[in-house]
Order: sequence, then structure tokens, then C-alpha cells
Amino acid sequence: MGTRIKEKCGIFGVFGAGFEAARLVHPGLWALQHRGQESSGIASSDGKKIYLHKGMGLVAHVFGEEDLKNLKGSLAIGHNRYSTSGPSKSSHAQPILEKISSGKFIAVVHNGNLPSTKKLEEFLKAEKVSTEDLNDSEMIAKAIAVNVKKGNTLEEAIKKAYPFFTGVFCLLVMDEQKLIAVRDSFGIRPLSLGKLNGGYIVASETCALDTVGAKFLREIKPGEMVIISNHGLKSVQIEKGSQKLDVFEFVYFARPDSMLLNKSVDLVRQNLGRELAKENKLKVDMVIPVPDSAIPAAIGYSRQSGIPFEMGLIKNRYIHRTFISPEKHTRGHIVQLKLNPLRHLISGKKIAVIDDSIVRGTTSKQIIKMLRDAGAKEVHLLVSSPPVKFPDFYGIDTPDQKELIAAVKKIPEIAKELGVDSMNYLSYQGLIKAIGLPEDLLCTALFDGNYPVDIGERKKEITYDV
Repeated sequence: MGTRIKEKCGIFGVFGAGFEAARLVHPGLWALQHRGQESSGIASSDGKKIYLHKGMGLVAHVFGEEDLKNLKGSLAIGHNRYSTSGPSKSSHAQPILEKISSGKFIAVVHNGNLPSTKKLEEFLKAEKVSTEDLNDSEMIAKAIAVNVKKGNTLEEAIKKAYPFFTGVFCLLVMDEQKLIAVRDSFGIRPLSLGKLNGGYIVASETCALDTVGAKFLREIKPGEMVIISNHGLKSVQIEKGSQKLDVFEFVYFARPDSMLLNKSVDLVRQNLGRELAKENKLKVDMVIPVPDSAIPAAIGYSRQSGIPFEMGLIKNRYIHRTFISPEKHTRGHIVQLKLNPLRHLISGKKIAVIDDSIVRGTTSKQIIKMLRDAGAKEVHLLVSSPPVKFPDFYGIDTPDQKELIAAVKKIPEIAKELGVDSMNYLSYQGLIKAIGLPEDLLCTALFDGNYPVDIGERKKEITYDV
């Protein structure tokens, strides 16, 4: 995939009598590491006090045994961050702690993005709260805190602030006593509810529920607020919901072992490959995926076409996003750090390479060159989703529209730039067919520019003439 798109965040919350909650959130965040690798944090409560530990880097780097020991209590929320709003720095790491009164706090984690923060800023300014240097998540936390300070319960405070959250959000909010999960009325980012030994778990994806042995109950509904406390579980529908799950969760973001809208992500990706094979018949020796996200699609393509599947590119599992700049002589080889071709398989062969999506095209170009250098006779590129022509304003780090290769070039021009013998994308119809859900349940903005949640003043950043 040309310059991997990054998802904004992963969130995970736990409430249950007798739980060492932070020790459940910790593996939950490991399971959601793919959703954010920039910072990680956990807030916990023992019923009287909120404890917090957060830092830059991967879950493994941020938490040691001592840190988890200090995160006391049977209620906790956690967050993995990839910045889309506000730069990558430790001051923006979550959970966000907001003081309510002497010794009393609330903690908030957010997955998503508010394309417009106008309403929030106006509300906060009217309440004499400075919004300088705050990102969207921090403004959300401040708005809830303002309402709690006025004497509202935590759930009333969230309900009153909800209309100012103009955009996409899955939120977990906690005080010393309760855990509250909230989802925007379009449900663009996933959020699941699970049960474990009489307690409850809320997670961005079902794979994280599996990791801690929780039983999946259901998805939190678009526009719903779920309140979990010693009184059990209570649901409030704040706004009428209209499900529009981001189709890119199926294409690339979600882990293949997650379920979304009762569909297996892995099976959907295999179907994407099958549809791709029906639409594009090639005379090649083998099908190879760009690992890991394109593996299921390549398997589907291979099964449908009868062309053998090979792992022609080997991935180094231990390369994550790094804050260390590479030595200047190796800067162009950063892709080689992550992927290495198997020459004995590739040399002299005609190859179909499957990728899940292409954004800027820079990584794809390096991968194609790598395969050519390894002796490939022909390289045909197949993409298991339609061309990405529009930026995302909902919590994914996509570049400006003019940097999206499919928005500025026609397919033959892209093929020429990437140096392939042929190139084809899955059709939009093929995508919808492979997912097997009614089109109106999905947000397809990256492909067609149809933004279900108003993007406000960001509209001027895009052109439909692509």
C-alpha cells in the first residue's frame, strides 16, 4: 500500500467487581496496537481515586510491571493513539484527565475525529474555557467536565455536550465510579461490548474482546450511550442512529480476526480477492500479497483463479513506527527493512501482486522495484479496493487530496509511474458485493466523496472533479 494510511486510535474499557482492571486493559491495548502506535495510556479507579499512566511509543514500551501495579482498581480505560488532530507529542497522549473539583476527576479516551470543532469552541469560549493548543479530543473532555462542574451527573454531562461533538467519535468516559461508552450517530468507527465474569468490556474491535476471554454481546449502537456501574448496565439512545460503518475498516484497518456488523473481516477480505479475480483474469505464474493486510485478498484471488499463492515478500514483524530517523544512505531502503523478496520464487516469473489499497503510491513503487530487482519477468498490480480519490476527515490519517495518486492520475498513468506491466483496481460494485451488506450501512467517502457526517469548513479542501 502506498504510504500506509494510519487509523486514529484504539480504545478499551473495563468494569467489574474484583477485576484488576488495568491488567485487562493492558492486553486489550496490545490487541489494538494496529490502530495506533504513537502513544499509549491507561486510567484506572479504585472507587475513590483515578490513577493514570501514559507515554509515547508502543504498549510494550509504555507499561512495565510497576506501572500496572500502580493502576489500582476494578474500573479502567485505555487508549492507543495515532495523531490526526494535533501533532505527535506526549501532551496529546490519552486518557485525558480533567479536574472536576478538589481530588475529583474524569478521564476520557476518543477514537475518531471532529472535522469541525466550531460548535465546541463556541461552547467552551462561552464558558470561559481557553481552547488554545487543544485538539478535538481535549475539547470533548473539557466540554463534559464543564457540565459536570455545573452539578450534572456524568451521563447528563455527556448528553448535554453531545450536540457539540460534530464529527466522528467513539468515547469512553469514566469517573471514580462508572464507565460510560458513547458512539456518534453514524457509527463510523467500530465499538463493541463484551461480558466477562459478571463485568463488562468495551473495545474498538472484537479481536480485543477475544484476547481477554470476554464474550461478545453486541455492538454499541450509533447514537447510543451505555452506562456501566454497580447498578449494572443501562442504555440511553441520545440521538437517532443511522449506521454508516467506514468501509475501510473491512478493506484495511480492522484486524482480520475481528467481526464487524456480524461479518468476519477475514472472509470479507477473501471475498474482495475473489471478486478481483472475477473482474481481472491474468496469465501469471503466481499471486503474491503485500503482507500482512493483503494476505486474505490474495488467498481469495488464488482460490478463485486457480493461480498458486506464494508468500513472495517476507515481512519483518518487529519493525514498527519509529521516532528515529534512518541513516541518510539507507533512507530510501526503509521499505526493505519491512519487506524482503524471496528471489528463488520470483526470478524469471510473471507475478500478480495484490495490495489492499494505494494512497500516495510511494511504497507501491518501492515494492515493484524490489520485485524487478529480484528478477521478476512481469509484475501486474491488483488492488482489492477501488481507487482512493478523497481524503478522510473521520479519524484516519490520509494526505491532502492532491497527494492521493488516484485523485490526480488516471489508471494507465499510475501503472506507468509505479513501473508495472498492468494495473487494475476492484470495482466499487465488486467491493459492495464482497462485503455482503446493504450499501447504505457503509461510509464509502474515500472512494466516492460521499461524506455522511457534515465535514463543515473542510469542504473547501476537496474537489469532486476527479
